[in-house]
Amino acid sequence: MKIGVIGGGQLGRMLALAGTPLGMNFAFLDPAPDACAAALGEHLRADYGDQDHLRQLADEVDLVTFEFESVPAETVAFLSQFVPVYPSAEALRIARDRWFEKSMFKDLGIPTPAFADIQSQADLDAAVASIGLPAVLKTRTLGYDGKGQKVLRKPEDVAGTFAELGSVACLLEGFVPFTGEVSLIAVRARDGETKFYPLVHNTHDSGILKLSVASTDHPLQALAEDYSSRVLRQLDYVGVMAFEFFEVDGGLKANEIAPRVHNSGHWTTEGAECSQFENHLRAVAGLPLGSTAKVGESAMLNFIGVVPPVEKVIAIEDCHLHHYGKAFKAGRKVGHANLRCADMATLQAQIIKVQALIAE
Repeated sequence: MKIGVIGGGQLGRMLALAGTPLGMNFAFLDPAPDACAAALGEHLRADYGDQDHLRQLADEVDLVTFEFESVPAETVAFLSQFVPVYPSAEALRIARDRWFEKSMFKDLGIPTPAFADIQSQADLDAAVASIGLPAVLKTRTLGYDGKGQKVLRKPEDVAGTFAELGSVACLLEGFVPFTGEVSLIAVRARDGETKFYPLVHNTHDSGILKLSVASTDHPLQALAEDYSSRVLRQLDYVGVMAFEFFEVDGGLKANEIAPRVHNSGHWTTEGAECSQFENHLRAVAGLPLGSTAKVGESAMLNFIGVVPPVEKVIAIEDCHLHHYGKAFKAGRKVGHANLRCADMATLQAQIIKVQALIAE
């Protein structure tokens, strides 16, 4: 089976690494000349809206998926005329737009921060008056890793902010005094079978994920699965989806969804019976889903800008290096380390060792 992937970054690369042992081959459509997934398959270098190359991709593969939500929904809709594409264009359309996404949560009875659609500075001024400060203004599409957003803490922060974010459609969200950030990785098959990985505790810095630690028997696991199931059914979703939540007053408020394999699920490569990458491929290919059970205690640490010396990383016991083969650049995710240990005390000790390498 040959899988087409829209996008050729590290997520596409890790999909191919998981699919190759299953006898799958890959083709990536990505405009970047140095797309890091290209080493794992055919690289069609073209813009995501290039219909000639999209037709070429459709003619060469058995089905198509995508590795990130910056892909236009129109691209997925166009491809769907010629080849199966999972997740669907409709799922992507909603998940990539924060207004559509939050409105869906509200319709499904899933708690969210207060939010408002912002189309102008006047809209922003009115929404701030209603929701209050602090609040977060985010572009409705294309913002990730802290980009395309600004925290508004005092009235002086509000003036001119709509223009500062590019005078594009935005969403204002009330600030949530959360006690923790967690994410749930779910996978849903073509026939509707759904499985969930354990909730993950996430630590961010300047909007970029730095550390994810898989939980054991989290008291909010069942609630997270309930909320996630509502969305998966609503979208008739196929593949892996990540759900990011705030822990608030003993419950959960939905932050956002990601219609793809997700950074906070990278630990599953070594830490689960079947990784999120393999399970995404199983789902979209119509194969039986694999077990999402944990194997030991696991964590993932991102390498931002630079990967520490390989020999130092792999010298740490229980540590597994994932180097993306990307050029080092400030603020760029260029690799990660997965830790899998027998117990939580050992895991915490090994996390400290990797963090020390990152700080060097």
